[in-house]
Amino acid sequence: MHQLHFFPSRTMAFYVGRLFLIRSFAILFALVLILQTLDLLGESGKILAVAGNSDSDVWRYVGLRLPQIIETFLPFSVLLGTILTLITLNQNSEVIAMKASGMSAHQVLAPLFLAALLVAGISFVFNERIVTRSNAALSAWQKVQYAQVPKDNGLRSNIWVRAGDDLINAQTVQTGGGAVVLGKVAIYERTQGVLSSILSADSARAVAGGWELTNAKRFLRRSGTLEPLGNIVAAKGVRPDQFTLAQVDGDELPFLQLQSAIADLEAAGRPVDALKGVLWHKISGPLSAILMPLLGAVAAFGLARSGKLFVRAILGMALGFAYFVADNFALAMGDLGAYTPFLAAWGPFILFALIGEMILIRTEE
Repeated sequence: MHQLHFFPSRTMAFYVGRLFLIRSFAILFALVLILQTLDLLGESGKILAVAGNSDSDVWRYVGLRLPQIIETFLPFSVLLGTILTLITLNQNSEVIAMKASGMSAHQVLAPLFLAALLVAGISFVFNERIVTRSNAALSAWQKVQYAQVPKDNGLRSNIWVRAGDDLINAQTVQTGGGAVVLGKVAIYERTQGVLSSILSADSARAVAGGWELTNAKRFLRRSGTLEPLGNIVAAKGVRPDQFTLAQVDGDELPFLQLQSAIADLEAAGRPVDALKGVLWHKISGPLSAILMPLLGAVAAFGLARSGKLFVRAILGMALGFAYFVADNFALAMGDLGAYTPFLAAWGPFILFALIGEMILIRTEE
């Protein structure tokens, strides 16, 4: 009858889940404390070397850096918490007692899966609400080497936009005063992917029906002649916001804002596959916590037959770390365009879920 219930004992599920959560967050606290201290030793000198900075700026750095460290090492803490919990249950023969009562391996691990799902939810909300903001603030601060961050003057440079088959390049894009003004514009007019002419102008301003080009000239590729046109209206259908889209960093935007930015960039004809991979990873990353009980389960079963507790614990850690290596590798390949966005974000998750399930079934047999 126990086999028909995912949680045969509510008391046992609460006990195992609480043990897992306490140990995971205790390990996370220790890791964050050590790593933040080591990181601060290297960065505090750079912060205080800037004229005008004080101890308050060091604490500001800690406040911005701490969420990044928590985000990075939370899955590691869940892995180590899983293995430590399962080793403790084995040493006290509690796993044997649970299996003797008729519980399957999946039922023994069920409380860990539920607790890991809770951790994944907390991690997702934490990343969306706190980590993205700290990433943006710390990145802007580090770009000026911990000096005062200047206000955005609304000037962008070397912006490319695709309009149908044509390519448009603006050397400068000025957004001050509510109007978008382009400087040194070049429109590469193409027919079926082949360049036919280049339309250039000193400046361009958005008007009804397109862009008004000042002192425009058209270079005809076939004849090699340059034709002066004066002030004309061109680039019809190209929106001003296609030029004002700044460089998007997926780690600095929440899920919905990144999804909207990707749609805008895609409409502007810019490559977005790498950002799509980051978008999907905002879900698969926190969900990796659910994999940790499955990968660490090798430390829970089969000990009575083998007696190699330490070896099994090392194997569980090796599987977990192999997942993190594969996850980072897949994201890197996605950035290079070798993997599709979905494969880059979800490939390692699906692969190691199958590996963990296979090992668990073989261990049971």
